[in-house]
Amino acid sequence: MTRYRADLALLAVAAVWGSSYLATKEVVHADGALAFLTLRFGLAVGVLTVLLRRRIARIRRDELIAGSLFGAILTAICGCETYGVTMTSASNAGLIMALTVVITPLLGGPGGVAPLFYAPAAIVVLGCIALTQSGGFALPGAGDVLIVVAAVLRAVHVTVLSRTSTAHRLDPAAVTLVQLATVTVLTAMPAGALGQFSAVPQMSGRDWALTGYLALACTVFAFGIQTWAAPSSTPARMSLLLGTEPLWAAAIGVGLAGDPVTALGALGAVLIVTGTNWGRAVSRGAGSQPCIGTSRRRRRRSRWCSRRSRRA
Repeated sequence: MTRYRADLALLAVAAVWGSSYLATKEVVHADGALAFLTLRFGLAVGVLTVLLRRRIARIRRDELIAGSLFGAILTAICGCETYGVTMTSASNAGLIMALTVVITPLLGGPGGVAPLFYAPAAIVVLGCIALTQSGGFALPGAGDVLIVVAAVLRAVHVTVLSRTSTAHRLDPAAVTLVQLATVTVLTAMPAGALGQFSAVPQMSGRDWALTGYLALACTVFAFGIQTWAAPSSTPARMSLLLGTEPLWAAAIGVGLAGDPVTALGALGAVLIVTGTNWGRAVSRGAGSQPCIGTSRRRRRRSRWCSRRSRRA
């Protein structure tokens, strides 16, 4: 039941993150991206501080270290994502982020995935190429390249988060607070140096509402749930569930923002979705393969495989 609840929670995170691309595109301009991130994460930290005020004094050293590490990686992810979204469509950004699904299992090394996994991975990559060339064959735009970098960093973040949380008994709420505070600090310094906060007084009520949504739903809720679910999941499983994010992003981008759909772009979207689903099936199949041993060693191996299958 814990695994089932974790899966549902991660799926909700994917839906919320899918909506974040359009929300970000509506409120952010490239010359104020870092200031926006400071406001978004600063609001999130303020809310979490109120909610966790009685637990802040009990944050341990290992939670500070882990949260700071996660926050540094997250700063790079959000920086690339935010600047990238301002230069490409919301649906493109969400679909390209599907690369996270095929990159995360590969971070465990070639022996960590079934050989068949490389086929759906190749399909996803081809889909991303078709998507970025939907307006005519040319070099990918700067926004598309930044989203690709963000996808790679997201895979690193998921892997580090899962392995660290499994190896240490960490308080998810405390780690999330430290993580978001780290992003706030790391974005505030360059934003201040570049004078980006001068645009804050000109923000409209709609801008503040979208920023609040991104802070509460896409930040406090999403990263808190991700940290909470990590001990009950695996890097590949988390990435596969979060990998439904492109479906939400594409549906919202096309349905609400009217993002253009070309034949090549539609083909790219189909390839990405097909490759992602196939990759899920291959990963699940690889995780459920029986293990074979002999005599006493076989029984020990069987018990080990049983525990491994429950974790997969």
